[in-house]
Amino acid sequence: MSDTTREPWRTDRWFTSPWNFLPEVTQGCSFPGKVRVHDVTLRDGEQQAGVEFTRDDKVRIAEALAEAGVHRIEAGLPAVSRADEEAIKEIVRRNLPCDIFAFSRCLVDDVKRAVDCGVKGVVMEIPSSHHLIEQAYRWPIEVAIERSIESTRYAHEQGLYVSFFPIDATRAGIVQYLDLVERIAREGHMDAVGLVDTFGVLSPHAVSYFVRKTRERIQKPMETHFHMDFGLGVANTVMAVAAGAEVIQTTVAGTGERAGNTPMEETVLSLLTMYGLDLGVKTEQFYSLARLVLELARVQQPSNRPVTGERLFHVESGIIAGWVRNVGQEHLTEAFPYRPELVGQSPPRVVLGKGSGIDSVAYRLDMLGVQATNDEMLEILQEVKARSLEKKALLEDEEFLAVVRRVLPHASV
Repeated sequence: MSDTTREPWRTDRWFTSPWNFLPEVTQGCSFPGKVRVHDVTLRDGEQQAGVEFTRDDKVRIAEALAEAGVHRIEAGLPAVSRADEEAIKEIVRRNLPCDIFAFSRCLVDDVKRAVDCGVKGVVMEIPSSHHLIEQAYRWPIEVAIERSIESTRYAHEQGLYVSFFPIDATRAGIVQYLDLVERIAREGHMDAVGLVDTFGVLSPHAVSYFVRKTRERIQKPMETHFHMDFGLGVANTVMAVAAGAEVIQTTVAGTGERAGNTPMEETVLSLLTMYGLDLGVKTEQFYSLARLVLELARVQQPSNRPVTGERLFHVESGIIAGWVRNVGQEHLTEAFPYRPELVGQSPPRVVLGKGSGIDSVAYRLDMLGVQATNDEMLEILQEVKARSLEKKALLEDEEFLAVVRRVLPHASV
């Protein structure tokens, strides 16, 4: 086992870049002492078009999240429906080893519903960009502010932890955004403030500015909430944590509105393997957790999706098959950045298709306990390539066995 103190980039479970830990790279980073995961799958994840979670679905997902060590679960918005309200209450009744939050608009009636559900905290939303308040909500600015002050103060009086959630902050003027949040903090109440990039439009280079300016005006813990419209949610979340954000709001498998929310799996794994920051979440449960959520959501994901893709550890390339064959299980991270079991995946599988090579055939014959000459393996390989191209898909095990039997009629397979 590698010494993770001396070589945090290379352990018995992963092998990332030593450059990540060079002093000239890490200088300026100010990671908090502890980072918590706040899961929003049951609220923002369900906002993905076509996703409908039943009460029982939500309870199953909440239990799986708690089992994986997620610190906070945003169980939903009680005002959405009676079923959602009952789901939140049932999740609270389960007494899971994590904090249960509800989502709320900045309306006293919404907060009352959250209180009735028995949650520990509430995430309270209000647009921070004046153009969204005026054009999308059709509210006067002062009305939005007054409602935020009244409702956040009421939530605090009811004993709730208040995470203030300024929607569309990254498309507001920085002064406009900060003035709004500071006024709510002063006249209303907030225990934490969300760094909310509602439309995923923030660049990684702007994240530290976002964090720094917020900290200068608002002396409260910060929580990230980034979207994937430009595929930058993971990078932006990592940058925010490196600048001091203490809570990351994510979803399982990146489910969510439009292109989805920042995926928990990729973010937690990046922080662990590239920054040496262990959030205490059981990464070994990532694959099964994602499978549960995607099955209940009736959503498919790319087969090579990071961390949870079904074919992520399938190898078709002959070159890579040679690597896998040569390094064996002991040195598997020479061929992959992390071991599949770290995220609950099955061991690598060499599959057969048009991109296969002689090492692919040798690997599969080794598994069958069959010996063949180089010429015989080449003949098998050519037929594998031809059949794969003809069907435009990988060969199934029985198809490969049929090829082996034809080329090696005396082989016991």
